[in-house]
Amino acid sequence: PENFIMHQAYPNPFNPSTKIRFDVPSRLKVTLEVYNIKGQLINTLINKEYDPGYYEVNWNAAGQIASGTYFVKLSAGNLVNTQKITLIK
Repeated sequence: PENFIMHQAYPNPFNPSTKIRFDVPSRLKVTLEVYNIKGQLINTLINKEYDPGYYEVNWNAAGQIASGTYFVKLSAGNLVNTQKITLIK
């Protein structure tokens, strides 16, 4: 890939799992975190170095959190993308 991209989570809204895809253009440390509406960290899905490529993370929220709106934050190097996701039970 030529650019750091976070694709829209699918499905969204979701129950109980969603897939988060992202592209990494060079070797970077990548962190993928989920925050609640209050800005509190709920879950760290990944925190490691990735080689250039296309990746997908499946997040199964069954039994972890209540229905509601959450934010997924993807950080790689000095780049950050955030998107809103909704869990409906």
